[in-house]
Amino acid sequence: MRHGTQHADLATAELETALRGGPFHIALRAAIAARGLPLQRVQHHLSRYGVKVGVTSLSYWQQGARRPQRPESLRAVRALEEILQLPDESLIRLLAKADEHPVPERPAGRSYRALVEASGVLEQLLAELESPLDSGLHTLGHHECVRIGAHRELMGRESHHIVRAHKEGVDRYMAIHHGDPGCAPERMAVRALENCRTGRVRWHRDTGVFVAELLFDTRLRPGDTYLFRYGFDDGTAGVSSEYVRGFSFAGGQYALQVRFAEETLPVRCHRFTQHSAAAPRSGRQELALSGHHRSVHLVEPRVRSGIVGIGWDWE
Repeated sequence: MRHGTQHADLATAELETALRGGPFHIALRAAIAARGLPLQRVQHHLSRYGVKVGVTSLSYWQQGARRPQRPESLRAVRALEEILQLPDESLIRLLAKADEHPVPERPAGRSYRALVEASGVLEQLLAELESPLDSGLHTLGHHECVRIGAHRELMGRESHHIVRAHKEGVDRYMAIHHGDPGCAPERMAVRALENCRTGRVRWHRDTGVFVAELLFDTRLRPGDTYLFRYGFDDGTAGVSSEYVRGFSFAGGQYALQVRFAEETLPVRCHRFTQHSAAAPRSGRQELALSGHHRSVHLVEPRVRSGIVGIGWDWE
C-alpha cells in the first residue's frame, strides 16, 4: 500500500511542477497520469460536456506533436481542466504562454499506435467507397517522389504507377496519402496527372488519412497493364522527419525519392524497414544526400509485405 501512496505522491508532485512551468503537453500528460484515466475515458468525459475530440488528437496533444488551437479544441481544454480537477485557466494559461514563446515542434515518427489507428480508419474509408480488399491489380512498378518544403514540412508527393490486372473489369485505383501529425486533410488535394481522373475522396481528420478514387478511361481484362500518374498536395502539418510506405502484399519494384527545398537540408538521411507496425525497425542504412539535386532515394527491386521508409535528421 505504501508503494502505491508513494507513486500517487510522485504523480501529484510532477503535476504541480508541470502546471507551474509547463509546457502545456507535459502538464496535460501529468494531469491524465495523476488521475489514472486512459484516453478513451477522457474522450468519453469530454463527450458528456458536448465536446468531440478524437483519442488520436488527445494523444498528439500530450506528446507535443500538435497543439489545440481551433475554438472547439480550446473548449475541450477548458473542459479538461474540470474533468482532470485542475485549477481554472491552468491549461489555457500554458497554451497562451506557448503562443508567446513558441518552441519549434520536434518531428515525430509514426508510432505503432498511430499506424494501427490509421490502418483501422483506412479500412472504414475504403468500405465507404465500396472498395474490396483485393483491388484486382498487381503493382509492377511504383516510383514515388516526396517533396519537403522550406519550412521542413511535407509539401506533397507524386506517384508514377504501373499495374497489371488479375480480375475482369477493373477500372479504378484507390490512392492513399497519410499526412504527418497535425495535418489538415480537408486542405489537401489530389491531382490526376496522367491516364486517370479523380473520383470520390474521403479523409479522416484525427489520423490524417486521405483516400482518393482514381478512375481509368478503360476497363482492364486479366493480364492487361496500365500506367498512370497522380499526386497529393499537402503542406498542412509541421516539421517532417520521415516518409514511410506500407505494403500489404509482395509486389514489383518500388523506388522512393525524397527531395528537399534548397533553403533547408537535413544533416543525415537513412533508410529503414519494418516487418509490421508492431515490429522493431531494422535494415538501417545511411543514405548520401545529393547536394546538387537535394535528394536521396531507395530502390526495392521486389517489395515484400511490410514497411519501408526514409528518415532524416535536421540537426
